[in-house]
Amino acid sequence: MNRTLATTRRVLTQVVHDKRTLGLLLVVPALLIGLVAWIFTETPVFDRIAGQLIAMFPFVTMFLVTSIATLRERRSGTLERLLTMPLSKADFILGYAIAFGLLALAQSIICVSWAVFVCGFDPGDHLVVFVATTMLNGILGTAFGLFASAFAATEFQAVQFMPALVFPQILLAGLFLPTDQLPRVLEIVAHLLPMTYAFDALTEVTAADPDLGAVALDNAVLGGFVVVLLTLGSLSLRRRTR
Repeated sequence: MNRTLATTRRVLTQVVHDKRTLGLLLVVPALLIGLVAWIFTETPVFDRIAGQLIAMFPFVTMFLVTSIATLRERRSGTLERLLTMPLSKADFILGYAIAFGLLALAQSIICVSWAVFVCGFDPGDHLVVFVATTMLNGILGTAFGLFASAFAATEFQAVQFMPALVFPQILLAGLFLPTDQLPRVLEIVAHLLPMTYAFDALTEVTAADPDLGAVALDNAVLGGFVVVLLTLGSLSLRRRTR
C-alpha cells in the first residue's frame, strides 16, 4: 500500500506543478459547461442536458490527461525504472487511479458548483449523490485512459483512441436521444457502454422523484467497468514503448 500511495503522491505533485494540465482538468470543463449554458440561455435545453454534460466533460479530460501521462512515463523510461524497484504494475495503476480519482473529485465539485451557482442549474435534493456520480464518471475516464495508453506508441496515437472509445459513448448514451428511442441494435450497443449508465444515473438523480435504488445500480455498473478496465490496464501495461 505504501508503494501505491507513493505513486499517488508523485502523480499529484507532477500535476500540481503542471499549470496547463491542472487548468485542463479543473478549469476547462467548468468553462465548457458555462459556454453551453450561455448558448441555451432562456431555453429549457441546458436544464435537461446539464447533468450529462457535467459527466461528459470530466470523462473526456480525464481520458486525455491519463492516457498521455501514462504513455510519457513509458516513453521516457520512468516506468521501466520504477518497475525495477519493489513496485508492481498493480501498484502503478492503482496509484494513478487514486491520484486522478482525487482530481476527479475536485473537478466534480468545481463543475457542479459552477453549474449550480453561476449557470443556475438545479441538481435536485441529492447533491452528494450527484457529485459522487460525476466523480465516478471522471474515474471511469481515468480507467479508460490507463487502458488505452497500453496500446498507443505516441501521444498522437493516444488521442486517436478518442473516436473509438469516447465519441461512440457520447453519441449513444442518451445525450441527443433517449436510448429507448434508438434503433434496436444501437440500443443494445448503448447498454454495453458505461457512459450510458452514468447518463441514466445523473438523469434519474435530478428527477423530481428520483429512484435512488436505480441510481445505486447504475453506479455499481460504472464501478464494475472501472475495476475491469483497471485490471486490463494492469495486465496490458508495458514497461516501455519501443
